[in-house]
Amino acid sequence: MSSRPSSTSPSAQPTTVLVINSGSSSLKFSLLDAATEAVLIQGLAEALGTGEAILHLSPTGGEKASHPIPGADHSQAMAAVLDHLDGTPVAAVGHRVVHGGEAFSESVLIGTESLAVIRDCVPLAPLHNPANLAGIEAARERFPALPHVAVFDTAFHQTMPRRAFLYAIPHELYERHQVRRYGFHGTSHRFVAAEAARLLGKEPADLQLLTAHLGNGCSACAVKGGRSVDTSMGFTPLEGLVMGTRSGDLDPNLHEFLARALGRPLEEITRIFNRESGLLGLSGLSNDMRTLAAAAADGHERAQLAIEVFCYRLAKGLLALAAGLDRIDALVFTGGIGEHSAPVREKTLDHLRILRPALDPALNQDHGRPSGGRITRPESGLLVLVVPTNEELVIAREAARFLSL
Repeated sequence: MSSRPSSTSPSAQPTTVLVINSGSSSLKFSLLDAATEAVLIQGLAEALGTGEAILHLSPTGGEKASHPIPGADHSQAMAAVLDHLDGTPVAAVGHRVVHGGEAFSESVLIGTESLAVIRDCVPLAPLHNPANLAGIEAARERFPALPHVAVFDTAFHQTMPRRAFLYAIPHELYERHQVRRYGFHGTSHRFVAAEAARLLGKEPADLQLLTAHLGNGCSACAVKGGRSVDTSMGFTPLEGLVMGTRSGDLDPNLHEFLARALGRPLEEITRIFNRESGLLGLSGLSNDMRTLAAAAADGHERAQLAIEVFCYRLAKGLLALAAGLDRIDALVFTGGIGEHSAPVREKTLDHLRILRPALDPALNQDHGRPSGGRITRPESGLLVLVVPTNEELVIAREAARFLSL
């Protein structure tokens, strides 16, 4: 068994950051040197709490490996992760936290007070924040002397104006119960907006962008001067675009109608909209765009339909978000689908023809790599970029800010 990481070794690198992304049944991690921004090792513990729990490790420059950890919970998974880090010193731990409510507009050092506020946000994200807290507790147990930093998915969107985040419902529901639009994927939108500015040789303050984070969860954002001014997700990550298993926008009366029609409680209807809808529900086949693209190419009609709905609703959402901008300097695709699915980008741009995009098919097929991310021709009325996201790097950078160098 390898020796465990230490925060007290004389050879400790004070910028080595452990990044934790704790889900309900998983624990994803990366170990980065925040000074060089190099990834040392990353991995995923999944199926936690079951007999099939397993830890996958991907060391940079080394061989991938998997280790069964049957029955492991988050604390035990954390211990298993640390046992395989070969004694690498850790200087800080950065945690992804999904929901910070209105309390957090930036990353914070985790302490008694901030932990209490994160717990207060559990009703706003009952599936996510408890898992995030489990990861925090497990890491603090192993690294009690290190700075632990919470980086919130919602923080980037706290710059949205009231006209963008308020629902048209009785105002006391916002005042008493914080019912409003929060937005998510903020760490990703923040990163790709800054990276797009770098690629274009501009300052973020000088750009107005539309960013589309497309994965199993999908959201789009209007970024003006480096600040979020509107986004597609709302009070929960169910609102907005069509996603892998989530419906996105739908008529609120559907909950009551389907509860009566199916004879099921409202909670079950919510579960259907979150777990059985989106690409999976439309296609009846899969929530994975790669599987659907292959099936669509073979003539699977519902796979074709699912992709068409996905792209049309994405284009519609992007045009709606443009209301928050004065101009569109670029549209940025990111996330697993956004970065790797040339057909999705092509179909979406076809629905955005009012903006006169001129797609370069070769650059799009190569995901913009030969051109610094650009997939449109020089004469295009809309500049379109593909920018890989790196949420782990953002979290590492945020954690490193709290180090006493």
